[in-house]
Amino acid sequence: MSTENEGNPVPPAPSAPPVPPSSPADSPQAAASDGGEAPTAPIPPTPQGTPGASAGDPYGTTPRAPESAWPPPPPATPSYADPGAGAPWGSSYEQQHQQYQQHQPFHFQQPQSAPKQGGGRGGLIAAVLVAALVAGGLGGGLGYTLAKNNDDSGSTTISASSDAGATQVKRAAGTVAAVAARSLPSTVTIESESTSGEGGTGTGFVFDKQGHIITNNHVVADSLDGGKLTATFPNGKKYDAEVVGHAQGYDVAVIKLKNPPSDLQPLALGDSDKVAVGDETIAIGAPFGLSNTVTTGIISAKNRPVASSDGSSTSKASYMSALQTDASINPGNSGGPLLDASGAVIGINSAIQSASSGGLGSGGQSGSIGLGFAIPINQAKYVAQQLIKTGKPVYAKIGASVSLEDSSSGAQITDSGSGGSAAVESGGPADKAGLKPGDVITKLDDTVIDSGPTLIGEIWTHKPGDKVEITYKRGGSEHTVTLTLGSRVGDN
Repeated sequence: MSTENEGNPVPPAPSAPPVPPSSPADSPQAAASDGGEAPTAPIPPTPQGTPGASAGDPYGTTPRAPESAWPPPPPATPSYADPGAGAPWGSSYEQQHQQYQQHQPFHFQQPQSAPKQGGGRGGLIAAVLVAALVAGGLGGGLGYTLAKNNDDSGSTTISASSDAGATQVKRAAGTVAAVAARSLPSTVTIESESTSGEGGTGTGFVFDKQGHIITNNHVVADSLDGGKLTATFPNGKKYDAEVVGHAQGYDVAVIKLKNPPSDLQPLALGDSDKVAVGDETIAIGAPFGLSNTVTTGIISAKNRPVASSDGSSTSKASYMSALQTDASINPGNSGGPLLDASGAVIGINSAIQSASSGGLGSGGQSGSIGLGFAIPINQAKYVAQQLIKTGKPVYAKIGASVSLEDSSSGAQITDSGSGGSAAVESGGPADKAGLKPGDVITKLDDTVIDSGPTLIGEIWTHKPGDKVEITYKRGGSEHTVTLTLGSRVGDN
């Protein structure tokens, strides 16, 4: 796969590189206040472009930039893909979104497909109702039996306390309940529908008072080219929306409410660079279409190299150096916020590793096994600002094509680039630094590089113009050079 050119297959899962020591946790800025109203979940290419990144930072902490040249599309279904996983109920999302890392099958936090007549979600609701009725019947039977057995002793009436204090629970500002109460009003359920009527649901959150909502690229993919997009707030208010810009490589998209309310409250953004392993996390989303669901966990690891795609022959991969969390996230959580204990956004939930067994619903789609991955907010914020400003993503690049084959020894520069082009771009950053085809890149700054996808994900955490130190092997000898990252604009 090429870090510059599209059209290459999605890489096999990169071997798990050592996870760099996490930095001590720092409290991100405080969460925003309640907000206003209504709305509602595939992968990357290879750009070329001109440098340029906006310096302004109206949305909070300044993020680190995305990186690297663009990777190619993924292969049809890798040998290690999860053949048994299905899709959300009743929709065209029946292709399971696969994600590859450490030789494990992964899935997008794929949008939950809209239910069709007579199936899917209806089945879940029916099952829930049946369970409730059975439980109710059992409870009633037990109650009657107990009452009858004690009938001889006369009847006894038990009344609830009238103490008003018992019904008014006060929760401290740092509790999960308090964070959820502040954050839910600024989280939306996104419904994306193509011109043919296919689609699904995902999640997003308020980015600014102008009505911009951040989500995943794969959440809105079906609505592109004339489809329909709506966003619904927890209070039930629904708004039509449109895509302002989307970045397939980063799996980030920004939509805007067409008639936003005047009382929108953006969620506060934290600093994902300062997150530490063990920090508490809170995820909000619409798993399996169940909007406004809140789950909790911790940061399990940082800088996980993740390459994700839907596994189709035409799909392109998305790459991230992800935050790993054990908070329960499932299809439909895509695009939703991953919060820290103070309620600040530290990531965008994007993908999960899923077991091969089927999950809820007739489609047999797998669910959470405690391995979820989120795009660090510092990177997502930078990408969102570019999309709002120009409508197009900007990617950092080194100007060299690297192999996407499974590896544990590093990212090898290929003999030729996509379509027979030069593997090392003439006059590009890698060329100026003296890199050549056959060189194996083993480190970028202090991060160990074990494969092409890992290198791409790490480069994209930087901005064009950043200086990075590259360690590589050539002919059995190790060398280190410093290069300045170039830029490419757009996904194509």
